[in-house]
Amino acid sequence: MSDMNKALDEIHTSQSLGQKAEIFQSDKGNVSGFPSADLFPLQEPLITPNKQKISIKLCRGNRSTKESEASFSSPLPELLPSTLPPLASECLLPWTKSCTSQVIKVYSEDNTSKAVEVPSDVTAQDVCQLFVLKNHCIDDHAWTLFEHLSHLGIERALEDHEYVMEVLSSWAMDTDSRLYFRKNYAKYEFFRKPLDFFPDHMVSISSETNGLVDHCDLIQTFLNSSTCPEIHGYLHAKEQSRKSWKKSYFVLRRSGLYFSNKGTSKEPRHLQFFADFSDSDVYTVLAAKKLHGAPTEFGFCVKSTKCSSARDLKLLCADDEQTRTCWITAMRLLKFGMQLYQNFIQPHQKQKASPMRSISENSLVAMDFSGQKSRVIENPSEVLSVAVEEGLSWRRKSCHRLSGHGSPSTAQSSVLNIAIHMAQPWFHGKLSREESHRLIAQQGLIDGVFLLRDSQSNPKTFVLSLCYMQKIKHFQILPVDDEGELFYSLDDGQTRFTDLIQLVDFYQLNRGVLPCKLRHHCARITL
Repeated sequence: MSDMNKALDEIHTSQSLGQKAEIFQSDKGNVSGFPSADLFPLQEPLITPNKQKISIKLCRGNRSTKESEASFSSPLPELLPSTLPPLASECLLPWTKSCTSQVIKVYSEDNTSKAVEVPSDVTAQDVCQLFVLKNHCIDDHAWTLFEHLSHLGIERALEDHEYVMEVLSSWAMDTDSRLYFRKNYAKYEFFRKPLDFFPDHMVSISSETNGLVDHCDLIQTFLNSSTCPEIHGYLHAKEQSRKSWKKSYFVLRRSGLYFSNKGTSKEPRHLQFFADFSDSDVYTVLAAKKLHGAPTEFGFCVKSTKCSSARDLKLLCADDEQTRTCWITAMRLLKFGMQLYQNFIQPHQKQKASPMRSISENSLVAMDFSGQKSRVIENPSEVLSVAVEEGLSWRRKSCHRLSGHGSPSTAQSSVLNIAIHMAQPWFHGKLSREESHRLIAQQGLIDGVFLLRDSQSNPKTFVLSLCYMQKIKHFQILPVDDEGELFYSLDDGQTRFTDLIQLVDFYQLNRGVLPCKLRHHCARITL
């Protein structure tokens, strides 16, 4: 089996909980975290493995390795709640049932792909963790698997708990359907900033309750089965077996999606059923105008898991991005409910439950190579001062490196600066304006998502593309020549930077002339 598969294979072929625990301790396995019993209804009891001894090895840097053995009469209570719902127990303890392996192919942004053998019960989060580990990506909990159906022109982000093989089994034969591995910063952003996703004019209380929506508890009302905020507003719907679109007033309730045949009336006799989500998913339409003649590009659709033809899609279209995002987010919440919240908090629960750093982090030690013999720097204060000095020295060398005759020219300095930022993950070179829009939209239209690229109109300048209020804005970065030294500026020379790395670092901490700080950079990886 290839190296790509070894980590995941160890998890799903371990025959004891002791071995499972050791894999989690070593950060080689599925790090999806353990659910909290407070958030799940307690259901079927967990199958308890036999009592056994486990050996836990802790690596303390490159200097020493200590081994300690501990006997546990039953390690289960310390690792997991006594009971878990079927979904969680199946995700965390796959060896309790028979598993068969299958090969899946996953694509990245640049259409490179990697085939990997996985168990038949692998989840989307498991696959993401595997690729994060093997591609040495920073795990900021934004990596996501996307289901892309080219023949229908639609795609959606798989939820972390979804079984990948169940999704693949719904694909029609001889169709160009793919799984993509990329960032999705907006995946759980509505838990942090619900009011940005649910405008006041689109939310009202459902007829199931007799009160007013408290926007501070808006998400909680979605998760509570006894209450349900009602999402309403105008949408364009494509008429069945026709090319025309009709604008109607739609209402989303827990029982499904309805449209009114009489203005904005919500009376039961005026509401007609449109779709439910028990056996359907909501997708984004990638080219609504071109493929379906939609009035705008903000298309989405409800697709049944058994649907394989474009004529079976229930196509909808919003007037703007905020409206489309509101509808799609509300549909996800109504379909998956508390499971989405559990997916959101799992990484934070794991960090809280396991404050000890991973072995890979403990392996990093500060070294001094200035003398005849190398030495390990033990003093934390000395480590910090050396790191600061190294950073300052690197800056000075990059800006004032001599070329045999004195200070570098503007052209030489420009070459050095280009060499510095070309390797940064936020720099995307000769990316067009349209491509930058597409890349940012794919990775999440939330405040602070950004990238840097070469300017198409002026070869000597750069462009900062930034998302704010679900709209993408572009800011030109101009070179400033000051007595032979080259600087970069966003505000006509008022604030100057010797290279683009300094510029990005500054605007990640300060808003300055930008509408918001830089928060998340768009990244592309090659699998």
